[in-house]
Amino acid sequence: MILDRLKRRFVTALVSAFEPSGRPVESSSGPQAVFCAAEVESYASMVRPTADVRFGDYQSNCAMPLAKRLGRSPREVAQQLVDALQLDDLCHPPEIAGPGFINLRLKDECLAAAVAAALADERLGIEPVAEPLTVLIDYSSPNVAKPMHVGHIRSTVIGDALARTFRFLGHHVITDNHLGDWGTQFGMVIYGFKHFGDEVALCSRPVDELSRLYRLVNRLIGYHAAVQDQGAAVMAAAAAEQAVARAEEVVATAADPKSVKSAEKDLAAATRKRLAARQRVDELGSTIAAADADPMFLDQARAHREIAAAVLAETAKLHEGDAENVALWERFLPYCRDEIDRVYERLGVSFDYTLGESFYHEMLGGVVERLRQAGLASDSEGAVCVFLPGFDSPMIVRKKDGAYLYATTDLATLFYRQQEFRPDEILYVVDSRQGEHFQKLFAVAERLGFTDARLVHVHFGTVLGDDGRPFKTRSGTSVGLESLLDEAVAKALAVVCDPQRGGRVEGAMDEPEQRRVAESVGLGAIKYADLAHHRTSDYRFDLDKMVSLDGNTSAYIQYAYARARGIMLKGDIDPDQVARDQHPPLLTEPAERALAIVLLRMGESLQQVRADYAPNFLVDYLYDAAKAYAVFNDHCPVLKAGSVEATRSRLVLVALTARVLKTGLSLLGIRVVPRM
Repeated sequence: MILDRLKRRFVTALVSAFEPSGRPVESSSGPQAVFCAAEVESYASMVRPTADVRFGDYQSNCAMPLAKRLGRSPREVAQQLVDALQLDDLCHPPEIAGPGFINLRLKDECLAAAVAAALADERLGIEPVAEPLTVLIDYSSPNVAKPMHVGHIRSTVIGDALARTFRFLGHHVITDNHLGDWGTQFGMVIYGFKHFGDEVALCSRPVDELSRLYRLVNRLIGYHAAVQDQGAAVMAAAAAEQAVARAEEVVATAADPKSVKSAEKDLAAATRKRLAARQRVDELGSTIAAADADPMFLDQARAHREIAAAVLAETAKLHEGDAENVALWERFLPYCRDEIDRVYERLGVSFDYTLGESFYHEMLGGVVERLRQAGLASDSEGAVCVFLPGFDSPMIVRKKDGAYLYATTDLATLFYRQQEFRPDEILYVVDSRQGEHFQKLFAVAERLGFTDARLVHVHFGTVLGDDGRPFKTRSGTSVGLESLLDEAVAKALAVVCDPQRGGRVEGAMDEPEQRRVAESVGLGAIKYADLAHHRTSDYRFDLDKMVSLDGNTSAYIQYAYARARGIMLKGDIDPDQVARDQHPPLLTEPAERALAIVLLRMGESLQQVRADYAPNFLVDYLYDAAKAYAVFNDHCPVLKAGSVEATRSRLVLVALTARVLKTGLSLLGIRVVPRM
């Protein structure tokens, strides 16, 4: 990778120019040392792609912080570094610009040779890491007693993309889907089956029947909670209104700018609280109103007033080994697993292990005892808790009634993984709202001496609807993932079959091909749109934008691939033969050179994904590559280039573009399509 080569040259130059000993030392504390090895790497890492081609292909600003460290002029330091740089085989002479930027422009012959080498290499010239790690990635992890919904998409696609990318980089990756197959949700289904179950429906349509039971019990619990909470919510909303009125009065009477600013800040906070309070009243009111309009449901609600407690009792019986409940659990679980496995198969997602909560159930008592023996756990009001400095509340590992919690299961899971897999790193791809839970989990693990593996909460934001709130159906329930996938495919089919695009496809697609393409485009659209945002960001779900052929979408990248492949098919060109020939491209046109530069930067984007656990860097790269290819396609004819040499040269760029886009999309878990 060219960037790595440049960084290595900078390391050598930094040591040569500024270290009297001629080599970096372990520590910068010695009298002769200018900086240590880690600092050399830090300065060298400041070589980055330029944002503007007028300043070359790569640029380094390391002279500025280095000059500050040395107490010298940045341009003087930059010149000393440039004098020590050995880049004749890679770049034109470096240029110093502004206060001390070092601009680098690659030689065309170096660039062309790198393109040919990348095309001939199945890894596109991206070397695997020198020191591979064992990385365990925990992701998706749905509660299997209920249908997967839109909230599961983020963990699933982010985790899958990270697993694929880490494997490509050369790490040993272990994926584990930590299913919720033992908790309260099964108590809900068991209660539902005992009181509302339809044996005939369970035999003929098991997944539909179990989903119906879960939704009904969940709705009943939600209704009773809404009735109980409505009064307090109304009072809280009234108090919030009064708080806003008081804050407005303070703003109106503030005497000086500082007081006005402070009062306006308080008013903004009070206004946000009022909005949240109003929304809470509206949500509870909607739940109650929907029930009032459903006489059958109201009858069920009246007959099951204590359903929340009853569900917990059924869950406790399951955990205690009650024969009836265990038998029902064993009957229901395969149906639930088959359903989610079908969704995973459709998404192209697989796991090395699927060890659910039930796998660890027998270990939970030992976890509590281990915490006691370590002096970390103590009794508090009948529960067993771990009190940690820096947290307002303890980590509860066993409740007063003897029930265990997620924290207990997660500790058991961590102990098992450490013993069984010996990972160097464990990634938990889980919602940001679980941040405190993982902070406590990691703190307990550290106090128990689990320091061999790096534990990382790869947290992510929320999928939002048009209203800017968590994406729900009109009735307020979570949007089912399966129906969402179907809708995406239907919209993609409309795009694929758009009669206005007919002339852009070589030959008409028959219906089976249209549906295959639509499936790849539709599912790819949902994955890509999620991964296009940094994982910590919330984003609005908009299917129409997701399946568009314009803008930063999967369809745009897939179409770019299809165009590149179409050129090969039209010219009856074997792309593998183009790769084997290893003819360096000529790069006589600006669009050719610009495309070549971008195609060689895929490895850089993968390093960013690795460093920040964020696939959006790869998404951004693929979009840049597709845009560069579109410009190339518009300005540089391939099959009608005017000469055999020009055609052969441009075919190298077309073939490498197709390889890069296909590889990049595959790392995101997205399939390419032969034509669109």
